[in-house]
Amino acid sequence: MKAILIEKALTSVDQMTVHTVPDPVPKKGEILVDCKAAGLNFFDILQVQEKYQVKPPYPYIPGAEFAGVITQIHPETKTPYKIGDRVFGSTQGCYAEKLTVSAKNLLPIPDNISFEQAAGLFITYPTSYVALAIRAQLKEGEWCLIHAAAGGVGLCAVQIAKALGAKVIATAGSQEKLDVALKNGADFAVNYRDKDWAAQVLKITGGKGADVVYDPVGLINESLRCAAWCARVLVVGFAAGTIEKIPANRILLKNISVVGVHWGAYSKHDMATIAQVWTELLDLFAKEKLVPVVYDKIYQGLDSVKTGLNDLAARKTFGKAVVAINGVAPSHSKL
Repeated sequence: MKAILIEKALTSVDQMTVHTVPDPVPKKGEILVDCKAAGLNFFDILQVQEKYQVKPPYPYIPGAEFAGVITQIHPETKTPYKIGDRVFGSTQGCYAEKLTVSAKNLLPIPDNISFEQAAGLFITYPTSYVALAIRAQLKEGEWCLIHAAAGGVGLCAVQIAKALGAKVIATAGSQEKLDVALKNGADFAVNYRDKDWAAQVLKITGGKGADVVYDPVGLINESLRCAAWCARVLVVGFAAGTIEKIPANRILLKNISVVGVHWGAYSKHDMATIAQVWTELLDLFAKEKLVPVVYDKIYQGLDSVKTGLNDLAARKTFGKAVVAINGVAPSHSKL
């Protein structure tokens, strides 16, 4: 099969090359999947440069999210799935034509969702859902401020907040991305490059401020200026590259809760919540209350992975950036 193979640390994703490698063989507990599409993630760039916390032994295949079709199930693997089922999930080695994955890391693709859409579901949507619905307990009618609202997790957060009945204020760094957020449900949009963006948020909310702040960027300190009394501020990530020091006096004066969100840690500490999140998300997908947004340019073929990752790093993309593995799948294909 064809796959991107990493044999040593790279200085740039431009150095990635496609190789012919042996087909993977599923072990006990694993399933073999023909990979139709794979999600592109910023941490893939860090991993091939040995800057990410997960460091697979060389040689390895990068990529962590996929959608495809089951072609083989190890006879000792207990699973409700069967050969031919459309599935999505996560495993190391998704930038390949075939992959093996633990049965516990698979989910069924809803009938109304394409391979390209499904390829980017496994990390972004549950991160945003557990943040807003469970950690923040976002309620109908509340003001929800979502930073980087056109990005992977941000656009998911916009849709989820609207599904929960909130009033959404989206931020982004360009008018194009603000328009994407508005198109996908945001009620208001503010450019966080404006010096007075926090004041704009206060004006929109009639001086109250945001009840919930969703921050995958690193804008907590400024967000505290426009957070409401008893607000819940969600620390989702640090895309801006700086880990902030938060002034505790501002937290105290407004009775603010600062809440961490690390979706990956639930697999170690709270499997019941993982099951709950996916049950609720799959129901919302089936009812089309959530519609996965794929970046307009679907990258075609494994050779285009480096282009996609470079575009992701340059913040050229919105929603989820995805590669069609064989380079022939039409946009939003379901077969």
